[in-house]
Amino acid sequence: MEFLIFFIIGIAGNMVGTLVGGGGLISLPMMLLMGLPIHSAIGANKVSNTVSSLSSFLVIFTKKEVSAKEALSVLVFCLGGGILGGLTASFLSGETLMVIAILLLSFAFINSFMGKGNFDGTSTFQLNRKTVPSLLGIGIYDGMFGPGSSTLALYLYASEKIAYIRAVGLARIGVFASCFGASITYISTGKIMWPVTIALMIGAIIGAQLGVRLARKLKSEHIKPLLRVVTVLLIVQIIWDYVK
Repeated sequence: MEFLIFFIIGIAGNMVGTLVGGGGLISLPMMLLMGLPIHSAIGANKVSNTVSSLSSFLVIFTKKEVSAKEALSVLVFCLGGGILGGLTASFLSGETLMVIAILLLSFAFINSFMGKGNFDGTSTFQLNRKTVPSLLGIGIYDGMFGPGSSTLALYLYASEKIAYIRAVGLARIGVFASCFGASITYISTGKIMWPVTIALMIGAIIGAQLGVRLARKLKSEHIKPLLRVVTVLLIVQIIWDYVK
């Protein structure tokens, strides 16, 4: 029964996470509710997201909607950030991680009203003085905590006038990179509960594939409002977990 519950959590979390980020809004609270220690829950999320995000990225990549050059640019900085984040998280309390998450998501929410990007551009992704530190920071955040990292990445790609499907593909390879880096750290420090993680991972792969297919049906003008809703829900959920 427990296997089935984590399997369903994996499907729901990764379907939402692929579309607008915030899959951790579903998966992390549910895992904590099931009694998993916070670092084991985050570790399970990292390992399952590593596999599922790669599977969904490959669907977009094989359709040539993201180039190898763009993917490699994102991969390098998010991988480095993920490793740093995973190492840092091992020395931080759950409460500290929550405060960092609240601050970052609040900043992204406010900043979304200031930018003009709306996923209706045709630009390709370029490394510059804005995107390099942003990718590294998102990677570190994803390695440390996770919920909302894809949402933060999608805000970044919208501000760079990148089309939605391309942005989803870049967000997925970014999640793969940072989660892969963090997974190495969580596995090496013995934080992974493998039966739970495998159940979550199988569901996550299915959820990610469903998310990619649904992404093609969403209109660009609907994405930012959905991102803002998810961001607010994430902030409320994390604040609730923090104060209780």
